[in-house]
Amino acid sequence: MLHEPPQSHANELPEMSDTTNPSSNAITIGDAQSLVDNWIKTVGVRYFSELTNTAVLMEEVGELARLMSRSYGDQSFKAGEKQGVEALGDEMSDVLFVLICLANQTGVDLTAAFQKGMEKRTIRDAERHKSNAKLG
Repeated sequence: MLHEPPQSHANELPEMSDTTNPSSNAITIGDAQSLVDNWIKTVGVRYFSELTNTAVLMEEVGELARLMSRSYGDQSFKAGEKQGVEALGDEMSDVLFVLICLANQTGVDLTAAFQKGMEKRTIRDAERHKSNAKLG
């Protein structure tokens, strides 16, 4: 079942064309959910099923993992393979897009979920990482 994304200022989305000023194209998580929903409805026709989007998410994470293993791990790039920060950004953007699709489809407000997750981690890990000798 398709759920509407959170509507936090849906009619006041920031312009995405000015790339010279990074703060001019800053968007909130709620804005991103609205942007994706609008794109799906105007360009993408409709959301893929939740199961399909879960599989697509795994595919996109795999593409990011492949790039990470070649950029920071022991594997080498094949001739012509994309690489560098821009390529990493492209893959991370793909992962984020599909994750936002799934959130929109299932009625998850990612802003609230992220805030709740950060609170959980802050309480749970208040001393955990500070006392970890491996991180010292």
